[in-house]
Amino acid sequence: MKDFSFKIPQEIIFGKGSLSRLPEVLKEANCKKVLLVSDHGLESVGVVAKVEKIITEAGLGYAQFLDLQPNPTIDNVNAALEVYKSSGAESIIALGGGGPMDVAKSVGLLATYGGKVTDYAGFGKVPGPVVPMIAIPTTAGTGSEVTASSVITDSETHFKMAVISYYLIPGYALLDPELIMTVPAKIAAACGVDAFVHAEEAYVSKMANPFTDAMAEKAMELIGGNIRQFVASRDNEEAACNMMLGSTLAGIAFAWAKLGNVHAMSHPVSGFFGVAHGVANAILLPTIVEFNALADNGRYRKIYNYITNGKKADDSFVPQMLVDELKKLNAELGIPAKLSDVGVTEDKIPAMVADTMKSGNVLVNPRQTTPKDVEALYRSLL
Repeated sequence: MKDFSFKIPQEIIFGKGSLSRLPEVLKEANCKKVLLVSDHGLESVGVVAKVEKIITEAGLGYAQFLDLQPNPTIDNVNAALEVYKSSGAESIIALGGGGPMDVAKSVGLLATYGGKVTDYAGFGKVPGPVVPMIAIPTTAGTGSEVTASSVITDSETHFKMAVISYYLIPGYALLDPELIMTVPAKIAAACGVDAFVHAEEAYVSKMANPFTDAMAEKAMELIGGNIRQFVASRDNEEAACNMMLGSTLAGIAFAWAKLGNVHAMSHPVSGFFGVAHGVANAILLPTIVEFNALADNGRYRKIYNYITNGKKADDSFVPQMLVDELKKLNAELGIPAKLSDVGVTEDKIPAMVADTMKSGNVLVNPRQTTPKDVEALYRSLL
């Protein structure tokens, strides 16, 4: 067994209605004025107002920033940073999916150390702790509340850069399943598969270890066993709880084991064509799993068992069975089969290949991957 290390540098509070515990978390974190980073979608359904009421009733001042794009940009970060500075905030609440959390992490970083987001792109460039952050996820998908990365798009180059540092992990995460029980079915499906991809890629990553395996396996069990029921009926309380917890465990797994080709290739798809991250991941997953089958060491059979609703593979299992099951799952959830179905065009393939190869996730993918491999994979999905 190879050497490894891990730590869980945050407090995670899980439970239906746990949002009501926000005041005690704010007090424990010694927050006096906060910047609330969220989006207009959550504002329109009243979630932002609900959190603002809790903040004001706790006697704290706050400012808000809601002007986010689905794939947040450097401009979004800079605008949010200006609100943080002008308001006198000293801590941040990130409310939403990956977008608000990515922006909150970058704002916390720049508010502490200055400079530009691009100065910190890559791994290990953050010099130390950043301002206190509290993460409140409203999707069961990104796992950003427990991850060490902030993914931001450069609008000029369309490149989705990642700032990666364990200093960016929020100090607190409030997991309230009630917050995901009203999301539309399409969002539940895309976010749910995204969470499963996090666990699957962490599980087969070259950096996987017993700790990340434990997180990934439990995440796949919870997500694979509940995603169909949750998409079918978001008011299914048990399914919602399992999806939210599974998403967080998947986030912990990939925070330490990293990901693979699915994420390396999906970021350019989102950067160039604005495709939702979860949708891009879901479309790519069966094809990448098929490509990686050559490197399978028996884990595909376990993954298959997690997503088949109780049907277990016998000794006749072959990797193609997992590929077929993933395609079937996407179809059941209403996710498109091809990148061309979501507007991806052939002319951007060279640029997408170049951006894919910049990702550190390619290096930990279980099968070594060349630019020609990536090009062939993209073309097979058009």
